[in-house]
Amino acid sequence: IGMIELGEAENDQQVITEAEATLKGLKTEAARRELEALLSGEADGNDSYLEVHAGAGGTESQDWAGMLLRMYTRWAEQHGYKVSMLDESAGDGAGIKSATIQVKGHNAYGWLKTEGGVHRLVRKSPFDSDNRRHTSFASVDVVPEVPEEEIDIHIPDSDLRRDVFRSQGAGGQGVNTTDSAVRLTHLPTGIAVACQITRSQIKNHELALQILKQRLYDIEMRKREEEEAKARGEQKKIEWGSQIRSYVLDKQYIKDHRTGVMKHNPDDVLDGDLEDLQWAGLEWMAGKRVAEESSDDE
Repeated sequence: IGMIELGEAENDQQVITEAEATLKGLKTEAARRELEALLSGEADGNDSYLEVHAGAGGTESQDWAGMLLRMYTRWAEQHGYKVSMLDESAGDGAGIKSATIQVKGHNAYGWLKTEGGVHRLVRKSPFDSDNRRHTSFASVDVVPEVPEEEIDIHIPDSDLRRDVFRSQGAGGQGVNTTDSAVRLTHLPTGIAVACQITRSQIKNHELALQILKQRLYDIEMRKREEEEAKARGEQKKIEWGSQIRSYVLDKQYIKDHRTGVMKHNPDDVLDGDLEDLQWAGLEWMAGKRVAEESSDDE
């Protein structure tokens, strides 16, 4: 800035141009370093599993869950991530009851971890003949994919219930006509994981077991964080699974309840434009982390 002022005083355009170029470079470098700081968590660079579950409310909630699944799929594809559908349970009339996707690519978990929680939709329902306003809920669960060698979890066969069923598909020649889809239920926790990505029941079983171990590992990490917080004497509100965002379509806005950020282009957001919401979410998480570290120092 001082060089620009000097260049203006001396009427030296070359000095001004060089100083402005330096400022632009500093701005780019600052943004890069900020991103590195926000995505510096232990598992942020990893691939991710993302699950969407419709809440109570029948077709309306199932349609909302389908909209969320499409939103995250579009976001991932727009950013060059590879998306694989591991399991999908179709809704009764529209949308989905639940679905699990794998998102592969650098920092996939780091970006998606801001999305875990309950998402609320408010709109005039297209499924209501009277065009009344409806509120629907769907939950999103995001888990990092941790290398298997780092997960020291053994699940006894007695703790598992294994169900097989016919994979759902769009029909036609490619439809799966065998009972190759696998659902594993971890009896002590009630966590259920399904996989129908391949035609091999054995491979689907292996993938489902891998995802289940990832879920259990994530739960253990969260328990450890809560125990550390208790040891620090903190009275922390359990925020995992709480309502994080409202999508009010009839009034054309989206509000994140954690950060206060509002967007007035809901169609673009539902089409995958999540950057502003995710950036704010990462900054909010970083702020919490700094506050906790400061508490530790005290």
